[in-house]
Amino acid sequence: MPQNRSFKPKRPLMKKANNTKSVEEIIRELKAAGQNTNINYRQQSLQIHGLICAKCGREFDEKNKNLLTVHHKDGNHDNNPLDGSNWENLCAYCHDDEHTRGLLGDYITGK
Repeated sequence: MPQNRSFKPKRPLMKKANNTKSVEEIIRELKAAGQNTNINYRQQSLQIHGLICAKCGREFDEKNKNLLTVHHKDGNHDNNPLDGSNWENLCAYCHDDEHTRGLLGDYITGK
């Protein structure tokens, strides 16, 4: 039985997306989505861990909670488990200390 090489299976026709958005609009939407994600994990961390610095124990209230930051324990800002296991709330001072310790150590050892 000869094979018909011109046979093509029928597939549904896929229409091209009519994308009328400019590059600037797409970038603006992506940035907004990223900001919403950051806000959500910050709010979630504050709810889970409370308004207290995990390092120095300083307590915060609604008026000064902007001084609390969310520190990613593994350094990966994309690792945001819903249980908050990669986050710790640190005051701005302790957060700065956490990120400069390695720099200070490298400076002292001459690396």
